[in-house]
Amino acid sequence: MEIWINPACSKCRSALSLLDAEGADYTVRRYLEEVPTPDEIRAVLGRLGLEPWDITRTQEAAAKELGLKEWARDATARDRWIEALAEHPKLIQRPIITADDGTAVVARSEEAVREALGRS
Repeated sequence: MEIWINPACSKCRSALSLLDAEGADYTVRRYLEEVPTPDEIRAVLGRLGLEPWDITRTQEAAAKELGLKEWARDATARDRWIEALAEHPKLIQRPIITADDGTAVVARSEEAVREALGRS
């Protein structure tokens, strides 16, 4: 199991605390430092069953500068969104846990973290 985190994020810290409390075996990826490639983002989206705009933090300053709220949300715009996430990783919703069964969850709640634990 791998968890993509921003250490400054309270939701990330809460997820890590729960994983530790449950004795989970996991790897931490500080995705602002070890930025995911477009292909890695595509893979995580496939595991999540989501589109890139579903995991984009649209309230971030970079999102506003890029005008993301105005971007199309369809198959023709998908790669543009993925490239934006790779270029501006702060836009990626966090934390994301990739479970051992090949799925992933956006683990912003205790329930989501527990769901990931149940899959690993």
